[in-house]
Formats: sequence, C-alpha cells, structure tokens
Amino acid sequence: MFIKELKLKNYRNYNHLEAVFENKVNVIIGENAQGKTNVMEAIYVLAMAKSHRTSNDKELIRWDEEYAKIEGRVEKNNRTVNLQLIVSKKGKKAKLNHIEQQKLSHYVGHMNIIMFAPEDLNLVKGSPQVRRRFIDMEIGQVSPIYLHELSKYQKIMQQRNHYLKQMQMKKQVNHHMLDVLTSQLSEAAAKIVLKRLEFINQLEKWAKPIHSGISRGLEELKIKYKPSVDVSDSQELSKIIEVYYEKFAKIKEKEMERGTTLVGPHRDDLIFYVNNRDVQTYGSQGQQRTTALSIKLAEIDLIHEEIGEYPILLLDDVLSELDDYRQSHLLNTIQGKVQTFVTTTSVDGIDHKTLNKAALFCVRAGQFG
Repeated sequence: MFIKELKLKNYRNYNHLEAVFENKVNVIIGENAQGKTNVMEAIYVLAMAKSHRTSNDKELIRWDEEYAKIEGRVEKNNRTVNLQLIVSKKGKKAKLNHIEQQKLSHYVGHMNIIMFAPEDLNLVKGSPQVRRRFIDMEIGQVSPIYLHELSKYQKIMQQRNHYLKQMQMKKQVNHHMLDVLTSQLSEAAAKIVLKRLEFINQLEKWAKPIHSGISRGLEELKIKYKPSVDVSDSQELSKIIEVYYEKFAKIKEKEMERGTTLVGPHRDDLIFYVNNRDVQTYGSQGQQRTTALSIKLAEIDLIHEEIGEYPILLLDDVLSELDDYRQSHLLNTIQGKVQTFVTTTSVDGIDHKTLNKAALFCVRAGQFG
C-alpha cells in the first residue's frame, strides 16, 4: 500500500498543502522548525486518528482556526481508499470513502503505518507506559476488535476505580456491585492480554533474525511480555479470566484501601533481552538502539503477514540518530519494499542507492514542494 496524495488545511503551521507522492522513498528536506515533522505527523494522524506527539488534539489546529482537515488517497489491494479526518474543538470526525464512520475503531486500520522517530529509541529505555502504548497502537492497526476491547476495558476500569474510591471514602459499601465490575474487568483484561501475548510472539519471530543481522550474529534478542498476573498464552481464555478474578479477590481489601485497580493490562510491561541480559538495565546505548531498530523493522514484516500488504514507513529525523552501519541496514531493508518518508536537514553524507533514487521535497516556513 502507499499514500498517493495528501491534502492539509489549517494543520499546525500549514494553511494549505497538496502533495502527490510516489511509491518509493520520499525525502522531505528542510531546516528545523519549518514543518517537516508536521507532514509526518499528519500522515500518522490520518492513519491512526491520533498523534504520536501529543494527546491534546487542539494542538493540531492552526492558530486561530476552528478546525484542521487531513485528506489522503491511498492505493491498497489494487483499489483506492479515500480517508478524511477533521479535528475540531468539539472532537474528531472520520470519513472512509466519503462515508462518516460512527466509531474511530471502524476507521483505524485502513492505512497501515510504522513511525520511527528519535523518541522511539525510548521504546527500550523509556517507561512501561511507552511500551504499552506501542503495543496498543500496533495491534490496533491490524485488529479493530482489539481497539474495541481496549476501549471497553478502560471504561469498566474507570467505573471500577470510581467505585473503589467511593468505598475508600466509605460512601459506598455495596460489595455486590464491585464484584460485578470485577467480573466484567476480568473478562476484558483477559482478552487484551491474550491478544498482546500473541502479538509479542509474532514480533519476536520477526525481530530475532533482524537483530542478529544488525549485530553481525553476535547477539540474540528475546522479547517477553510481563503481565501483572501470572498468565501465559498457553492458557485458555476462560482460565485467564479465572486467574484475574482470583487475583482481584486476593487484593480486594488493598484496592479498597487505595481506591484504585492495582493489576491489569494497564500495569503490564515488556522486557527485552539481549544474550539473556535485560537490555534496558544492562545494555549499552548501541544495544538499546539496535533493539529498537529491530522491533521497528520487524513490524514491517508482521503487518505484511497479517494483512498481505506492506505498511507505509515514516522515518522522522531518525537517520541522524543512527550510526552508518545501522543506517545502511535500515535503508537496505526498506529498499524497493515499502513506501517510505524520510525527514532530514540534509542528505549530505548519506550516500546510499536508496536515497539517491528518492523523490525530494523541500519545506520552508510551512511551504511544501
């Protein structure tokens, strides 16, 4: 798949933008703070209906304007898919082939993308929240059902936390109501965790050989999901639900004292091992970067396996963060395989056949062309 055309209106520092792209590497060149990353973000938002840079959608709207509009024409499975997303102060409206979608989960997944930016190097050394967000975003692209289950889990947890807070303050004493919410949360949690475990198995399958290649065969990567309860992907869904329910029963008093839900997918984490050592704690910066790069490149093959097409790759100012060897490995991997967008302040010093054949675009003060 590839994005053929992108239109922006009132988006960040762009009053208006219309661009046509080729199904190859597209390099966007410009000085810092001119709007390169805003184009990348717009493509990301068009696909995911949310930004990778901010959780405040109002920041996407150009100063003093009422709304921002992103439109894209995507070629996929030998057909054209038209996507439109309008972000206003009232919320978001998404259209697929000119038909408004009632739920964003029905919209997400029609354009598959992988974003790799300098902050993605924090995937390994950052907080558990960064890794949970990564898992949720990537599974959500290929599984609308997962997004639905995640939304359901968050709503139930919100209700349960509110009820626990009421119990903590002695404003509620109805244990039956808490048990009903716990039962609902156990089921939702089990479905999410089972899907995450499957995803991590697939991710490791693709990331292992890539990591071995980048490290010249000297390192072996392992990825482990670390749930807050003792479950595994070898268990049936009904068994995992049971494990959650039993765990909640054991910590019921503690949760009532604290007024919050203490276990569940919102507390889980990922651990990356290189040669059986936790790379977050014991790995060098080079090992951490190789791990992050391997994971991002593995996503390309994982998504291809799931949907039968390669996703679009966004490399936002990431080449400058990688040494020559990792840079070459990345460019060799994507060559002729995926439509790729690369932002950079200069292509000087990057003499690579992939970039030499690229389409070039320049950005200056919100002007693109």
